[in-house]
Parts: sequence; C-alpha cells; structure tokens
Amino acid sequence: FHARFDLQPDQADTSEIDQTFRSGVEFRGTALWVLIFAIFIASIGLNVNSTAVIIGAMLISPLMGPIMALGYGAGINDSALMRSSLFNLGLATVLSLLASTAYFLITPLSQAHSELLARTTPTIWDVLIAFFGGLAGVIGATRRIKSNLIPGVAIATALMPPLCTAGYGLAVGNFQYFGGAIYLFAINCVFIAIATLVMVRLMRLPSIKLLEDRSRVKRRTIIGVVVVSTLVPSLYLAFNLVQKEWFDMNSRRYVQEVVRSHPNVLVLSHSAD
Repeated sequence: FHARFDLQPDQADTSEIDQTFRSGVEFRGTALWVLIFAIFIASIGLNVNSTAVIIGAMLISPLMGPIMALGYGAGINDSALMRSSLFNLGLATVLSLLASTAYFLITPLSQAHSELLARTTPTIWDVLIAFFGGLAGVIGATRRIKSNLIPGVAIATALMPPLCTAGYGLAVGNFQYFGGAIYLFAINCVFIAIATLVMVRLMRLPSIKLLEDRSRVKRRTIIGVVVVSTLVPSLYLAFNLVQKEWFDMNSRRYVQEVVRSHPNVLVLSHSAD
C-alpha cells in the first residue's frame, strides 16, 4: 500500500526541484511579454465569450510561477524567495489589471457574457479547486519527467480570467464585478501557495535555515490569518448559492405540480421571486 502511493521513486533531485521553482519567479524579458500577450488573449476571450480562447490564455500564462515559488519559499524558510515572489506577483497583478482595463475601455463590445460573469461570484468550491489543483501542481513540478500536470492546473485554477474580469469591472465602473473577480484571484493565489507549502513539508524538502520559535509562531499566525480571512467570505457566498439553488429547484417543482394538477392550464412563462 505504501509503495503504491509513494512519491519518492520518480521525484527529482533537490537541486533540480529548487531550480524549477526559482526559475518561474521573475517577470522580465520573455516572461513579461508572454504575460502581456496572455492578458490580451484572455480579455478578448472573455469579451467574445470564447471558452477555447480563454483556455489558451490560461495555458500560456506564467502567473503560476511566483505563486508556487511563494509556497515553496515558505516551506523551506527562504524569506528572500518569498519577498521576491510577492513582489513579482504584485507586479504581474498590476500589469494585468492595467492591460485588461485598457482593452475593455477600447473595445466596442461591452456586454458581460457568461464566461465573464462566472468569475464574479467565487465560493468554497473555488477554494477546493485551487487547493487540490495546487497539490497536483507541486507533484508535477517535483518529478524527474515533466508531464502535462502544470498546464492542467493552470486551466483548472484559472488565474488569468479573474484578473481580466477585474479589469472589465474597472473599465465599466462595476465594482461588484471587480471585487468578486479580485477575490477569486486572491483565493487561487492563497490556496495554491498553501497547497505548495503543504506538499513541500510532506515531501520533506530541505530547509535553508531553521526558524526560531518566535519567528515560527509569527509566520504560522500570519499564514493562518490570511487563510481564514480568505476562506470565510467564500463560505458565506457558498451558503447563499446553495440557498438560491434550493429555492430555484423548489420553485420549478411547484410550477410542475400546478401544471400536473391543472391540465387545462397552459403556462406561457413564469419567474421566481
């Protein structure tokens, strides 16, 4: 049983794993241009409601790099890597918002389609997707033979579309869209990083230094506060979503019962309040 679930046999060398995580942190040169192109591709995909275009943007987006490096840095107690990851993630976020806002200010198509609206109401299920996607991503990044896990995680967790949706919210002055999309992006960032931290500790990758008890408690407190503050609103939104789904199901059932009990009544349309 242990041998079947063991991750050690195909795990890469520690130095190779370290290089894999560090190589995706910096946004300069190629990575920066690819990020900008991915922003415009995702914005266009949301604008014309094209799922295929949005998936393409998620595949080429380099946003996953600094997020996973942040969790890796926390796992091996590398404060410099954590600071660099946060800086580059913040830079990428600002650039993405600026570029997507500029696109949606210029484009003549201003209607919010289903692909865009889907990124405005995150719930606890988005938290689960980000966490389990992050776990899968770390396993893929630490193997000797690289697979299609990382692209799959990029599609599942969808980092780029929420940022472009937030840019749409800024462009049209809809701050409800902006807030929901930024919150979804924050969920993805936090729980992918947490999943990376968890896997790094489970795989017992070597730390670069040992933390003092006070520093360890401080770091754990900060991580706990960030996780809880990110998680709680998603639970509330999920509760509202479940209530709405339950009400919609009951309202449809009621209409069906009325129709069955009154065969001479023809329902042309109905709306539930």
